[in-house]
Formats: sequence, structure tokens, C-alpha cells
Amino acid sequence: MGNSRIAEAITSAKTYLAAHPDEARYRDSVASAAVEDGLRIRVAGPDGSSLVTDMVAGVGGTGSAPSPGWLFRAAYASCAATLIVMRAAEQGVELSGLEVDVDGESDDRGILGIADDVPAGPASMRVAVRVESAADEAAVRDIVEWGLKHCPVDDAVRRAVPVELDLRLG
Repeated sequence: MGNSRIAEAITSAKTYLAAHPDEARYRDSVASAAVEDGLRIRVAGPDGSSLVTDMVAGVGGTGSAPSPGWLFRAAYASCAATLIVMRAAEQGVELSGLEVDVDGESDDRGILGIADDVPAGPASMRVAVRVESAADEAAVRDIVEWGLKHCPVDDAVRRAVPVELDLRLG
């Protein structure tokens, strides 16, 4: 999909949602996780999409699939790249060779419950963006920063999101 097609689609979506703000907010589709074997988990969506996760042998997994933490970083990287491309298309700026790397610093004492004062999730995250463009650096930086600011995964990382537990036994 070329930049002009992306820009047209975004303009159309913005126009529609501006006229129908009640349709802008919705509940996201469910991701349903089920244990296949040990720590190997299959996650399925209502549209038939699915993925599998596993943990490393050091915590009892088999390493047969990516870990949930890696998929989280992958979601972050792909979401950021997507929003950067969308914003560049809207701005009429050509980007090439866009790559977004996301890593973090974690402490396994948190996930294993060894130290209650150590968070289970990452202590910090880093987003590294590499891109080429004929546009000036300030314009590219604005596009990248806008992309991160509007990336739902980046937003979930930076903002405390309320989580509700709905436990159903039996």
C-alpha cells in the first residue's frame, strides 16, 4: 500500500469518526489463551488468528516458541513502526528502511516472586528507530515522536491502565 493510499484511508477514517464520535470507542477483540502443554500456550482470536508462546527451559518451558515478553516487545515495535508510517503518509513524507527495535531491562526476581519490591515487568524500555528520508531531521523526528505518542502499545507502557479481573471458577 503506497503512502497516498494510506493517507487517503486515514483521512476517510478521521472524517467518518469526526462525524460519528460514538463509533470511535469500542471493546477490543478478545485474545483467548489456553494451555497446550506445560508452559506452551496457544492464543486465539475471534477471527481465527492464533499464536503460540513458550518459556525457556530455565523456568520449565521448552523454548519451542517466543515468550510472551518477546511478543510484547514485538507488538510494541510493530505498533510503533505502523504509526510512524501512517503519520509519514499523512504528512506526505517518504521514509525508507524504517526499522524499530524495542528492548528492555528486566529482573527475573520479579516474575519468579523472589523479591516483592522487584516488578514482574520490565524496569525500563528502549525504542530505537532507524530510518532514511530526504526530509529534514526535525520533520522526521516529529513524525517518529508523533508515531510513538499515538501508538496504543506505547501508550499502554507509559500510562497506568486500569485492569479488571473477572475470575470464573468451574
